[in-house]
Amino acid sequence: MSPPSARRILVASFVGTAIEFYDFYIYATAAALVIGPIFFPQGEPGVQTLQAFATFAIAFLARPVGAAAFGHFGDRVGRKATLVASLMIMGLSTVLIGCLPGYASIGWWAPALLCLLRFGQGVGFGGEWGGAALLAVENAPPGRRALYGIFPQLGAPIGFIAANLLFLGLSVGLSPADFEAWGWRLPFLASAALVGVGLYVRLKLTETPAFRAALAEKPPERVPLATIFSAHLRATLLGTLAMVAAYAVFYLSTVFALSYGTGTLGYPRKTFLLFECVAILFMAVSIPLSGWAADRFGRKPVMLSGLVVTAGLGAALGPMLGSGEPALVLGFLCLALFAMGWIFGPMGALLPELFPTRVRYTGASVTYNLAGIVGASGAPLAAQWLVGWGGIGSVGLYLGLAAGISLAAVAAMPETGRGE
Repeated sequence: MSPPSARRILVASFVGTAIEFYDFYIYATAAALVIGPIFFPQGEPGVQTLQAFATFAIAFLARPVGAAAFGHFGDRVGRKATLVASLMIMGLSTVLIGCLPGYASIGWWAPALLCLLRFGQGVGFGGEWGGAALLAVENAPPGRRALYGIFPQLGAPIGFIAANLLFLGLSVGLSPADFEAWGWRLPFLASAALVGVGLYVRLKLTETPAFRAALAEKPPERVPLATIFSAHLRATLLGTLAMVAAYAVFYLSTVFALSYGTGTLGYPRKTFLLFECVAILFMAVSIPLSGWAADRFGRKPVMLSGLVVTAGLGAALGPMLGSGEPALVLGFLCLALFAMGWIFGPMGALLPELFPTRVRYTGASVTYNLAGIVGASGAPLAAQWLVGWGGIGSVGLYLGLAAGISLAAVAAMPETGRGE
């Protein structure tokens, strides 16, 4: 059994990312359901959906900014302070979105302020994951870094389940008119209480042994971001591309699928949200399995096997999701999210392992969040456009391309599960 200090660190790593992912996912869900009609002028429903997905993309563009800023201080000052600050920025932006008037009240100020707060969410999220991963990995005993690294990864399915269950409950308990008028705001406002819990846990943290040892050896890098691009450019590029497929399969099988299922396929909102909640359990199971496997067999074999499956899911997306048949739709979502968890689980160890301790916060954060721009920011938007251009099967080609990019990147990587 882990000593109390290790348990406390792992809980802090998990709780913080779960809250941050919850904040991120409630926006993703709202973007698929209500953001377009509330924050943009009346028009074609498809155009409003595209506009909502465009605001969804803004946070991914902001995430590398947060990664660079928080990574800089995380590598120079310490992991604890930056993790507290990132959680506060993300939480404040989320709560304010829940208070924001719509287009009918303040006109174009509504989408403008929405974009600003969405940028704030991205900045906070950009500093979150890297620090949480380092808390876990830099405290792991030898041979268990990937298993410890799953704890920030588990924040993703838990945050998603919490967000979707809350929206599901609101969809069941409220009329469509009440949900659109005020009900959708409740998950955003609830974030204030969750952030309070996260701050309580994180304020009790201490710095990791690896960071203390690096500072004792010599002063920190003056500009960690410059160091990773000058001395670790190849690792940065490969780490970024390795994450592309995980982002693409996740946001295609959640945000895009929710919009497509409730719009094109005609599923009731509560039915498709229930599908998503069932499917995310497969991701929650596959993350610890892949973490264990990555310690046992290496990071690369686990990643490569998951990416091959993801490429196959690209071919299955059209026949399964596009069929509209409940069993096939749910089956695709379960398979896609299991594959996502399988390739996502080892990332908690793999991305930090690509960089030395002195620039690890910056390196892991920048690669993770640059991948968000490539793999996630435009995925729902591109998929929405592709459906109109070439049908649902063309979205599967998009997923297959993303899997191929990540497959090539992982194949070119060294095996990181050895050494330090």
